[in-house]
Amino acid sequence: MKLIMKFGGTSVADGERISHVCNIIEKYLKQGNKVVVVVSALAGVTDQLVKACGLAGKGEKEFIKGFIEELKKRHLETCRVAVKDEGVCRLTEKTVEDTLLELENVLVGVSYLREVTPRIKDYILSFGERLSTPIVCGALNSMGVKAEWFTGKDAGIVTDSNFGGARPLMETTTHQVKARLQKVLDENITPVVTGFIAADQNGVITTLGRGGSDCTASILGVALDVDEIWIWTDVDGIMTTDPKIEPKAKVIPQISYMEAMEMAYFGAKMMHPGAIEIVMGKRIPIRVKNTFNPENPGTLISSEQKVESTSIVKAISLIRKAALITVEGAAMFGVPGTAAKIFSLLGEKNINVLMISQSSSEANISFVVPRDTLEDALSILEVKLLGGKIAREIKAEDDICVIALVGAGMVGTPGVAARVFSAVGREKINVRMIAQGSSELNISFVVKEADGERAVKALHKEFGLEK
Repeated sequence: MKLIMKFGGTSVADGERISHVCNIIEKYLKQGNKVVVVVSALAGVTDQLVKACGLAGKGEKEFIKGFIEELKKRHLETCRVAVKDEGVCRLTEKTVEDTLLELENVLVGVSYLREVTPRIKDYILSFGERLSTPIVCGALNSMGVKAEWFTGKDAGIVTDSNFGGARPLMETTTHQVKARLQKVLDENITPVVTGFIAADQNGVITTLGRGGSDCTASILGVALDVDEIWIWTDVDGIMTTDPKIEPKAKVIPQISYMEAMEMAYFGAKMMHPGAIEIVMGKRIPIRVKNTFNPENPGTLISSEQKVESTSIVKAISLIRKAALITVEGAAMFGVPGTAAKIFSLLGEKNINVLMISQSSSEANISFVVPRDTLEDALSILEVKLLGGKIAREIKAEDDICVIALVGAGMVGTPGVAARVFSAVGREKINVRMIAQGSSELNISFVVKEADGERAVKALHKEFGLEK
């Protein structure tokens, strides 16, 4: 088989884990498979880079030396544990030190400019993967596995210039990736590619958004026409719900692309929804597996939409830290473009809307936004809508969460909503807002955050997901 194997930050958190990852890769190579490896930054490093970016943008310089030393200590220690061959280790350490020197110079420059553009932020965030990937490559070489590392840019991934959330230009990318990586695979060399990073048509570094390493895996999978894409993480697969909320949660053996996208959008942390969308056209299966339990088959995501009489609902997600905004006003009734006006204002502030509901009277519209964007949302809406001819009142609730039920079995099945709200009602939980897509793959509703976990447990039991 030709496989893409993507390893997340928890899988490559330190030297011992990288050694474990390399043993997994070696095992599948010895079975005659061709493998392209995609690597995330070490656990927590991207968050550290985001924070450093913010401090430098405010003109702070004093933290930079200590920050670089902290990163150097962690990555060199990781390198010494994972890369057993002394010669390979010295070369890898040199790469890490050179990369950190470049990062230090960039942060100093930003601190003098006191400005962080989206382009500069992408450049700074790219360093996480540029530090981890050579270490994984060095560890493989020190084991006797021929490997060569590439940035996403070097591998040939080309995107638009939407810094912070770039989209791949697949025609150009496919041509370049085939030319650069297929040749390496044919020579029995294992390519190790940075996740998350690409470049626009001018060769400027872009990133694919948080969780973008999954998208890198899908882009390479489509470009190289692989048999399967394997996403290695720290759980056995996609679960019926968060096991921290409901200990009886089970692994879902198989799920369709559309179901997985709905789940990913509504907070299931198994993979990026964009990564699923990229492979749908070519119907390349994605398998979610556990790095720390590699023999477990995990969850298969494929084009097949299995519906069993016993599994109307397949999974339940809970989105915390959300806020509900309601815009009211009789002047909204029958006026075309009111919703467009509201969401255009939010779009200008880069505020993501998670869920929308509007009354049939058109006198009010409610929507959910991430809680950390509530203040910005209220500010722009109050300035532009109140006192004019659109809104009479704008209300907000900052103590809510969203619960989403996903499953192809809901399509055309009568009484699903009745069971959902009866189960929640028996727990005496008040539902603040409801939305259902026309696809019927998803029912979402809003409750007080204090009631969220209780609602998830009640629904998990109602639909027998523990079985």
